[in-house]
Amino acid sequence: MRENHNLLNKLDWATIGTYLLLVFVGWISIYAAVYNEASRNIFDLSQRYGMQAVWIASTLFLAIVILFVDTKFYPVFANIIYTGVILLLVLVLLVGTEVNGSRSWFVIGPFRLQPAELAKVATALALARLMGAQGFVLKRKWTAFKIALIIGLPVFFIFLQHDTGSALVFGSFLIMLYREGLSGWVVNCIIFAAVIFILSILWQPVSTLMLCVIAGLAVFAIRQRKIIPAIVGAIAIFVPYFITVKKLLPALDIHTPHPDYIFLSICAALIIIGAIYAVRRKLRYFGYICCFFIGSVALTYSVDYVFDRMLKPHQRDRIENLLGLKEDLQGAGYNVHQSMVAIGSGGFLGKGFLQGTQTKYNFVPEQSTDFIFCTIGEEWGFIGSFVVVVCYLLLLIRLVIIAERQKDAFARIYAYCVLSILFFHFAINIGMTVGLAPVVGIPLPFISYGGSSLWAFTILLFILLKLDAARWD
Repeated sequence: MRENHNLLNKLDWATIGTYLLLVFVGWISIYAAVYNEASRNIFDLSQRYGMQAVWIASTLFLAIVILFVDTKFYPVFANIIYTGVILLLVLVLLVGTEVNGSRSWFVIGPFRLQPAELAKVATALALARLMGAQGFVLKRKWTAFKIALIIGLPVFFIFLQHDTGSALVFGSFLIMLYREGLSGWVVNCIIFAAVIFILSILWQPVSTLMLCVIAGLAVFAIRQRKIIPAIVGAIAIFVPYFITVKKLLPALDIHTPHPDYIFLSICAALIIIGAIYAVRRKLRYFGYICCFFIGSVALTYSVDYVFDRMLKPHQRDRIENLLGLKEDLQGAGYNVHQSMVAIGSGGFLGKGFLQGTQTKYNFVPEQSTDFIFCTIGEEWGFIGSFVVVVCYLLLLIRLVIIAERQKDAFARIYAYCVLSILFFHFAINIGMTVGLAPVVGIPLPFISYGGSSLWAFTILLFILLKLDAARWD
């Protein structure tokens, strides 16, 4: 009895309270989203809100069980859990049920399980087990390969299930890796690659490359404190290009080659001249500049292939709608448009509980799952949406506090994995409901309908709470 009392005193009740509040908000939001006049009982198991009550009850029982598991269990069995979940990801490809185009579910009667959700928990544990070991060094090539393998395996099998949204979540582990010592240059390169991908869709390749050159020269000038060489380099590239393309060739009535070829030729010539100068002056950083430019060229000219050949039609349509290249309010842009209408119609105070017209007439597909936030926006308005967002921010802040006070490396790394996953889900889900992110089909933590996601998020959080409580021992 005394041990149980001590455990209760050690738990982070602010985090638990926020969790319970979000779960309750999710339950009543699901009730509002799929409300049925003929079945008003919130515990009616024939309705989604009734089933969500079952999921919540089972999840709370699971949370209590987790709190009584010895903390040594998780690092000892982390790799076994990870291996078991990988086998589930393979098995679901063979015998799973296809739902909404994704073969990612085990379905047994009313019970459905999505292994991809459990894979987030298993990957977090495996990463904490690897990186929390004594003597671990992130910058070693072999350890970097192990990390990439742990993250890459579930991503590969989830992609095979055609569940792109769940696969993208694993990219959030970069937040944890950055906290544990990953070079900022790696993160910056990934962000810059994403920017180039978007700009290459919106602009001509040569315009994107011009921006890359400007960015590269700006970084060079700031890091090396050599502003004059950077300015000279910019003049040496852009002035000959514009004179040749805009003035010289038209004046001579010469057939103008493709502007990209001229720009790349000028850059290639200057790279050769710069390489000779760098070798003579023993300037090591010049090689990084060359790699940056070559990588930018390769990425810029590969975007069309990736966009046209590797992405599916509905994914291309969603990206084009997001970027404003296409307006398809009856097709790919329908969900987001109706979601924004629902949120906007809620105004400051909302229409009132069960009074949402967008909800009542089923204008927004998947309103109880991926687009649950628009139900909150319509019925509770700006105030209700603001409160929900603040709850998530408070939860994320608590997770940072919990992570930073851990004495054990395993617990700290696992805490940042939990933080990374929850932040990604929160930011992308709300972003896609208001038109700021592409629709990728991931749930809002603790609020969206679904047993698998609620179990996974709860397991993630309560393992952390148990590890945090153990720091007093």
